[in-house]
Amino acid sequence: MTITIQHRLSELGVVLPAPARSVANYQPYVRTGNLLFTSGQLPMRDGGFTSMGKLGEGVDIAAGQEAARWCAANILAQAKDALGDLAKIKRLVKITVFVASAPAFTDQHQVANGASDFLVEALGEAGNHARSAVGVPSLPMDVPVEIEAVLELH
Repeated sequence: MTITIQHRLSELGVVLPAPARSVANYQPYVRTGNLLFTSGQLPMRDGGFTSMGKLGEGVDIAAGQEAARWCAANILAQAKDALGDLAKIKRLVKITVFVASAPAFTDQHQVANGASDFLVEALGEAGNHARSAVGVPSLPMDVPVEIEAVLELH
């Protein structure tokens, strides 16, 4: 029996949130050929942000990892909205993780692990991906993490 992505999410205790709609002149995702690109996803859970602020300045690594995890869950919510079924994901190609960081904070990669670990748990082998983790001075609405993704489709 093949374990589905939905089954893995259930085992992780994760119910995907409703996909966020764009609030400006952009699309939450774009499909071209066999690739799906998501716009940057924020750490939304239960209608609010998991945390706010900057890493190294009021937000610790554990809270940053939790924020990254929920950004990743929102990526999957967008993919489900775009595809109708997460089984259409062949593999996660790459994620770019933006981390709002105090000037001396240099552990963006550790924050990004929250998303990477979750995506491998949720997608199995198809979740192994390339990644960039980038420190930035601020993000929209003062969230600590924003993540975009590229997925290959069946």
